[in-house]
Amino acid sequence: MTKFSDLNISETTQNALLRMGFEEATPIQEGTITFGMEGRDVIGQAQTGTGKTAAFGIPIIEKLDPKSTAVQALVIAPTRELAIQVSEEIYKVGFGSRAKVLSVYGGQEIGRQIRALRNNPNIVVGTPGRILDHINRKTLKLDHVQTLVLDEADEMLNMGFIEDINTILASVPAERQTLLFSATMPAPIRKIAETFMKNPEIVKIKSKEMTVENIEQFFVKSHEREKFDVLSRLLNVQQPELAIVFGRTKRRVDELAHALSIRGYIAEGIHGDLTQAKRMSVLRQFKDNKIDVLVATDVAARGLDISGVTHVYNFDIPQDPESYVHRIGRTGRAGKSGVAVTFVTPREMGYLRIVEETTKKRMTPLRPPTSDEALLEQKKNAVDSLVETIEQKNSEDYAGLAAQLLEKHDAKEIVAAALKSLTKSVDETPVSISEERPLPSRRPSSSRSGGYKGGNRSGGGRSQGGRGRSGGGSSAGGSNRRSSGPRDGARRDGASRRSSSNRSER
Repeated sequence: MTKFSDLNISETTQNALLRMGFEEATPIQEGTITFGMEGRDVIGQAQTGTGKTAAFGIPIIEKLDPKSTAVQALVIAPTRELAIQVSEEIYKVGFGSRAKVLSVYGGQEIGRQIRALRNNPNIVVGTPGRILDHINRKTLKLDHVQTLVLDEADEMLNMGFIEDINTILASVPAERQTLLFSATMPAPIRKIAETFMKNPEIVKIKSKEMTVENIEQFFVKSHEREKFDVLSRLLNVQQPELAIVFGRTKRRVDELAHALSIRGYIAEGIHGDLTQAKRMSVLRQFKDNKIDVLVATDVAARGLDISGVTHVYNFDIPQDPESYVHRIGRTGRAGKSGVAVTFVTPREMGYLRIVEETTKKRMTPLRPPTSDEALLEQKKNAVDSLVETIEQKNSEDYAGLAAQLLEKHDAKEIVAAALKSLTKSVDETPVSISEERPLPSRRPSSSRSGGYKGGNRSGGGRSQGGRGRSGGGSSAGGSNRRSSGPRDGARRDGASRRSSSNRSER
């Protein structure tokens, strides 16, 4: 992998990337940043979750003149959620450069945006309709734009924004750099490239391998308020040797790590707000088996090279399939088996269907264990552990102590006490986990016309117990911080609408 320090990036930007926890460039970043900093036009063809935002954000920041009061870069994104996320990430990349970044989108009071535009942002990120609205009002001046970015161009085509995009492109100076990113290249997108771009460099990244054969994949259908207790019981029953729990937001990670600690697990969380030193310290403890459970956001876990992870729990289902594959790929390495369990609320079943379509693999429904079933399974695990120790025949040093105990106590009582000491009692101490809103309604590609209601997948079925060592083993008794919002104003009510995929914070 190429390090950012190898890409001729300023020390200021490198430091900002380190603050974000990034050291190595993804393929789309490696391919795009060099051309971008040379001022070349670029067509980046890559799937979601490949790090596109930093791929165009870094060249923008590197070329920025923070003393100028003009808008120097314009980024067009298909949805409000993506516009906000892209602007936040570019702000982080440009932290040391004091870049002024503003997002504009439908659904937010336009007067507030007009006032913000008067504060002379260097970079504007917005949805097509609202950008065009500001152009028509003459509240957004694009005379000095040096870099224009089309993010998820095929998504904007699907949403009916192609005319708006053509109008915006015609309003930006002809002498500019254009970066276009699209997962697919349908004819209208190719026409944009031919009309508005100059000898673009093509950076095409193959989609990640979407099947992971040696990972057992399960889903648990559960209401938000029930998820943590179910997670606790699964951890007790499955007894993973090393586990990663993925949460959608930083707040979620902090609360989960704290709640797991209350329940008796050795857990630590990592996310983008931690210092690099703290992050590295937590990862070192996890690799050294000093932490049972690592709780992480997608961004914090990116690039982790950790062997021995037996279980991955998606406490929150990710918005895009590639993030799912990236998450579960933390386990099942080097030919070993792994277990992935994904929690899905009833309203998020459409996302499960999309993941299954992409990975070409159905997840097995998992009925979580009740408290009684969890305790019973732990007793079985204690017996297995004791038998395993006996069969290893390496307890000679304890023979004398055993003889002393047998002189004073009944053998049955001694074995029962040993099993009790090996059984982790079911702890259901009340904990506080803030409820997250479900993801915006999402339809799988094969059923866009009618939408996916998510009602035909049962949450019942196979119960998952077993020890981590056996990759799931036998049955055990049956078991964003940004919410969705209005899209690009009312002007596109007739257009086909799909929620954006959650972007990598890269």
